[in-house]
Amino acid sequence: MNKNKKKKKGNLSKSKINKNTLFEKKKKTEKIRIDIKKKKLEKKAKSKIIKLEKMEKEFDPYMTIQWFPGHMAKTRRLISEKLKLIDLVVEVVDARIPISSRNPEIDRWILEKERMIILNKADMSDDFFNKKWRDYYVSKGFHVVITDCKIGKGIPNFISAVEDIFREKLLEKSKKGITGYKVSVMILGVPNVGKSSFINKISNSKSTKVEDRPGVTRGLQWVVINKNLEMLDIPGVLWPKFEDKSVGEKLAFTGAVKDQILDIETLAVRFIDVLKERYQDKISIRYQLGDISKLDGYDILSLICKKRGMLIAGGQVDTLRGAIALLDEYRSGKLGNITLDYLD
Repeated sequence: MNKNKKKKKGNLSKSKINKNTLFEKKKKTEKIRIDIKKKKLEKKAKSKIIKLEKMEKEFDPYMTIQWFPGHMAKTRRLISEKLKLIDLVVEVVDARIPISSRNPEIDRWILEKERMIILNKADMSDDFFNKKWRDYYVSKGFHVVITDCKIGKGIPNFISAVEDIFREKLLEKSKKGITGYKVSVMILGVPNVGKSSFINKISNSKSTKVEDRPGVTRGLQWVVINKNLEMLDIPGVLWPKFEDKSVGEKLAFTGAVKDQILDIETLAVRFIDVLKERYQDKISIRYQLGDISKLDGYDILSLICKKRGMLIAGGQVDTLRGAIALLDEYRSGKLGNITLDYLD
C-alpha cells in the first residue's frame, strides 16, 4: 500500500513537472511569437518613417517654380506697356487662397491706379473667411467684389462698383462733349482662379476659352462689356520665385500648377496635414473615417483608400489613386467650403 502511495505521489510530481515544462515551452513560444510580431511592426513602422522622410525630402514646393512658360514671362512686360491705357486694375483671386493666389509682383508694377480684388470661387471657400478677406482688402485700399462665376453670383455687383468708381469721370467727359469714352479695365489673375469664366459671365459670351487647366488663356484681347466699359484680358501669371513655400503648396492643392510636374501622393499627404488644422471634420465626414485626430497624413490617405476600396495586388492600398481622388474632390468642392489662407 505504501509502495502504491509512493508510486502515485511520484507520478503526480512527474505530471506537475511535465505541466510546468509545457507551460514554460508555451510561454517561450509565445514570447518568440510576440518578439517576431514586434519586429515586424517595428520594421513596418521604420519602413513608413523612411518613406515619409523620403517623401518630405523629395517633395519640394519650389519645384513648381520651374513651371513658368515663355508666354507668362512676356506678360510681365506687356502689363507695364499697357498700363498707360488703363483706368482700373482688377485682380481675380481664388477665394480659397486669397493671398497665395495673388502675384506678389503686381503691387510693384501697378502705380497710382485704382485697384480691385475679385474674390472668385466663393462657392467653394469658407463664407466666414470671405467676409474677413473682403474687410482686409478694403482696409488696404482695394475695392472688393465677391463672386461665384458658376451661377453668376456677384457679377452685377462688379458692374455697379466700376460705375460708382468712375461716375464722376464719365460725367466730366460727358460735360466736355466727349462721347463714346469707355473705362478701361486690366484684368489679371494667376492660372485657374476663374478669370476667363469671370470675363465670360461679365460679357455674356464664350469669347474667352475656358478650361480647367492652368495656362490655357494666352495672348492679349480686349473684351467690350457695355458702352461704358471694356476689359484688357491678360494671361495668368505665376511669379518666378516663391518667398514662402506654403504658397506653392496651396497653388498646387487648388490646381493652379500642373499636376504632371508634382508628386501627387506627397501633395495629398501635405494637403491632409493642412486640412487637419481647421477642417479635420470635413475629411472625416466625407470618407466616414471616424476619429482621425491621432493619425498623420499618410495614415489618413491610406485609410481613405481602404474605405474606397482602392487596393492593388496583395491587398496593398493604392495611394496614388487615393491621392488623385482626394485632390479632385477638393477642387470640385465635394469636400465642402474650405479656405486655406487664414486671417487670425
